Amino acid sequence: MRFLHTMVRVTDVDQSLDFYCNKLGLKEVRRKDVPQGRYTLIFLAPPGQEGVAEIELTHNWDPEPYDEGRNFGHLAFEVEDIYATCERLMASGVTINRPPRDGYMAFVRSPDNISVELLNKGGPKPPAEPWASMPNTGKW
Repeated sequence: MRFLHTMVRVTDVDQSLDFYCNKLGLKEVRRKDVPQGRYTLIFLAPPGQEGVAEIELTHNWDPEPYDEGRNFGHLAFEVEDIYATCERLMASGVTINRPPRDGYMAFVRSPDNISVELLNKGGPKPPAEPWASMPNTGKW
């Protein structure tokens, strides 16, 4: 068995690509428009992991509400430096819903409220400010 991808539904392709590609650092691998089904599939992957760990963004052309997205669970990514990653995300306008108080784990949300977990590669870093005393914001 081989893992292929995880699918999440998105309401705004441009906003979602900005979050996943420009802010999280994934890249678009391929895209497929399906006019007969009235949807578009956009596959993303971390650089160098194409075909290994992909996310499928599904955009249904006919609008429909997607509640919270929390029932999906979450996506998880290992990052080189949890503090630098969170700092970069905050600087680009992303809310850190669960700050890395423990030096290891943080959560953010996509524009469609999909929880994204960030884990520090190699284990926890020593606790540091402003993260150690930063409260949670919203849901994660």
